Amino acid sequence: MEARMQPPLTPLPTLSETVHRHGLAARKALGQHFLLDEALCGRIARLAGELAGRQVLEVGPGPGGLTRALLANGADHVHAVELDARAVAALAELEAAYPGRLTVIEADALKVDPVALMPAPRRIVANLPYNVGSPLLIGWLARAGEFESLTLMFQQEVAERIVAAPDTEGYGRLAVAAQWRCDAHLVLRLPPGAFSPPPKVWSAVVHLVPHAEQPEPELARAMERVTAAAFGQRRKMLRGSLKSLGEAEALLAAAGIEPTRRAETLAVAEFEALARALLAR
Repeated sequence: MEARMQPPLTPLPTLSETVHRHGLAARKALGQHFLLDEALCGRIARLAGELAGRQVLEVGPGPGGLTRALLANGADHVHAVELDARAVAALAELEAAYPGRLTVIEADALKVDPVALMPAPRRIVANLPYNVGSPLLIGWLARAGEFESLTLMFQQEVAERIVAAPDTEGYGRLAVAAQWRCDAHLVLRLPPGAFSPPPKVWSAVVHLVPHAEQPEPELARAMERVTAAAFGQRRKMLRGSLKSLGEAEALLAAAGIEPTRRAETLAVAEFEALARALLAR
């Protein structure tokens, strides 16, 4: 891996110097907690896998710690989406140090289409702002087949919900949505002290690799209806929670699922069976 490291063309200030120079005090309203440990940034970039020849989307680069690591680890081009104008100015130094390999987009990531933004092969690698992490993931999962992988940092509680197994406390719609479309693994945990300022909670990195075959839109919509109904009243037996879909017991019978079970006990494949049964009506 070291042999493929690509240093900047011009020397860069330390991340702490960058923060000071550009007045980049983290803003709570933007969900900002900066990762200034360059060794940790490098580790996250390596967890994303082979970056050579890849287009990479990064969201919320802040002073650019992870951005530097992605470029140094060989990303063909990094598209960094940043809402904070102060950070956009700070990243200009990085654009000069890696000419032609970094594009900084000042925008709300929720309004950016990564597929339109960059050609394949695409990866997403980001230390996501806490306040938009889950909505961003849901949007990307709907187009999971367009990406080679997604390596994303969340609050640890959210990360654990993404990888949760059936019949555990964290298992819910987010786990089903992620695991239906991807292999999902929690690959790194980080304590609050790794960030500036330290958040009140631990963080964790999840690595998602989309399945080769992705569901058709009609099946995806049926899956959304089934999981929304099932987990919307998760304390109820499925024969009760699925009533809003009509003829719940017949639907469960068609999927081969006992009506007395509850949502959190169903494997992802069983939810898909319910969605297919719903479509077959």
